[in-house]
Amino acid sequence: MLIAGQPTFMTATTSSPSSQHVLSLEVRGLNCIRGEKLLFSNLHFSLHAGQGLHVRGENGAGKTSLLRLLTGLTKPESGEVLFSGISIAQASESYRRNVLFMGHRDALKEDLTALENLEMYAALDGIEFNTATTLASLKRFNLKGREDLPVSCLSAGQKKRLLMARMTTRKAVVWILDEPFNGLDLVAVKLLQDLLAEQLQQGGIIILTGHQVLQLPQLQVLDL
Repeated sequence: MLIAGQPTFMTATTSSPSSQHVLSLEVRGLNCIRGEKLLFSNLHFSLHAGQGLHVRGENGAGKTSLLRLLTGLTKPESGEVLFSGISIAQASESYRRNVLFMGHRDALKEDLTALENLEMYAALDGIEFNTATTLASLKRFNLKGREDLPVSCLSAGQKKRLLMARMTTRKAVVWILDEPFNGLDLVAVKLLQDLLAEQLQQGGIIILTGHQVLQLPQLQVLDL
């Protein structure tokens, strides 16, 4: 369990610096300021293969800002993020290949079909597109028969399940997810929880935000 101190100071037990050959994501002394507001300071934590982090807090506490720092989309005021012992600023290309980030917006192309969206993502991610594997993933998330429909014809819940299919086809080792349970019905919640548990069991790393109580193996909690 991560231990939170005062609102602007969070700390946790950290491990020794990770070897380049061991999967890990480590935060050291991370500070974040937005405008004139200090969101958090001197933040430390480390995650290793098979571990997850559930980031909680009120709106405006800095949850999304933290995720953007972890992806490398924004830079911290001070401190650093390390992937397998190497600063993500120094290993940005290899880090991007290993990370899947999903924010509030679904970023789906409405005029493309479900299958075409996943093909587009594969091209953007620089990974091989396998039609059979992709169709199997769409079937897993109850989208069989909707593969060739434009995304504009899908419901909000079906779009969420399409993004879950992307999570399986992307094959990233680190998942960084902003409020992934928002807007899901009970069936989709179960599908996503199973998917997250599978990622951890396979030795991946997950960082996600949300207000839900989650029952996942090796899940730590950080309250901002």
